[in-house]
Amino acid sequence: MTLYLVIFVGAMVLGIPIAFSLGLSSVVYLFAFDRWQLMIGFPQKMIAGIDNFVLLTIPFFILAGNLMNSAELTRQIVRFAQMLVGRVKGGLAVVNVVASMMFSGVSGAATAEASAIGSIMIPAMVRDGYKAAYAAALTATGSILGPLVPPSLSLILYGVLTGTSISDLFLAGIVPAFALCALLICYALWRAKVEDHPLPEAIPAEERKGLAIKALPALLLPVIIVGGIRTGVFTPTEAAAVAALYALIIGGLLYRTLTGAKIAQAFYDTATMTAGVMLIVAMASMTAFILGIENIPRAIAAALRGVSEEPWVLILLLNLVLLVLGLFLEPLAALVLAMPILNEIFPLLGIDAVQFGIMVVLNLMIGMITPPVGLCLFIVSAIGKQPLEKVALAILPMIAICLITLLLVAFIPALTLSLPALLGG
Repeated sequence: MTLYLVIFVGAMVLGIPIAFSLGLSSVVYLFAFDRWQLMIGFPQKMIAGIDNFVLLTIPFFILAGNLMNSAELTRQIVRFAQMLVGRVKGGLAVVNVVASMMFSGVSGAATAEASAIGSIMIPAMVRDGYKAAYAAALTATGSILGPLVPPSLSLILYGVLTGTSISDLFLAGIVPAFALCALLICYALWRAKVEDHPLPEAIPAEERKGLAIKALPALLLPVIIVGGIRTGVFTPTEAAAVAALYALIIGGLLYRTLTGAKIAQAFYDTATMTAGVMLIVAMASMTAFILGIENIPRAIAAALRGVSEEPWVLILLLNLVLLVLGLFLEPLAALVLAMPILNEIFPLLGIDAVQFGIMVVLNLMIGMITPPVGLCLFIVSAIGKQPLEKVALAILPMIAICLITLLLVAFIPALTLSLPALLGG
């Protein structure tokens, strides 16, 4: 397995995309250990990795998010957030976090959220006197709220890999997302007081009704998704198709900003994004097969059991390992790679599968805002025209807030399980 890791890390250092790094490492491993006969099963394992009906939710939810973006929804959400926040010191920073929370129910992906919110909020905050690195860091941190609430692509993939109820996962992520949002708002307000951040401009009274009318239908999207699945009106896959149709209707009829060219671009972007996601899942499935050949999952589970029998110690160790994994791998690839190991470790922890899923996803999402492979950091650094080092330094206190939220999720079951239980999970 050492050779596999060396090839994989070397390929990543050379700038080879994750999917191809995984595939190349798998092929080299099979030939190096005279198991080339297993190459005949390579295509079969790749196809089996993505041959799941529920995975159809991914392209439909991506399409819904792209259509909403094309309909210029982000600007409507930001203005609506400004109306809700009002005129408080450091209000634009609070608007940034609130807008990220609202946009979470539309995008389902951290990178899409960082790009959409960042393109509007970072320049606005800089014009208002905020430090560009701080504005970029706050936007990046707010972007990881997206994968915690419906329609989260990471939660869908976790549900597919483990057989956990996707509707329970969607509900379970909502309270932790609001908790993280509240902590980020408190930090923004404290920072505003210390650094004397300015008051934002007031929203004219005549605009407020129009903002609410335009923003609220889009904000109902996660309610429709979870409500429809929960009541049995449609399955998760059907919910994704409904979400895409709903986004098309809103953008075309309510906002009237969706042109034929924009719709075509949204479909094209969806196709390319879906192809990338599915290729990663397919290649990572081959890696998971190799892990099984080497019996790595059971060996790691036995090693952890040898360290301690205490569940809380194992949870801390597991979170530490996942944080390191998230530093180098994109979350979807990390999920497919880690789940064979996590499935062996899970029975030792004594926690619910839904709570475990939120903990794993939040953990890997923190990797999206940490160097060296923090994709959200790269996105906001480019938008804010700031060196990655400055943004990484500015984001450190916010990473600490994310880690506090992670510990709350790991050790307070009610934080994730109360809402699914309340709604009949």
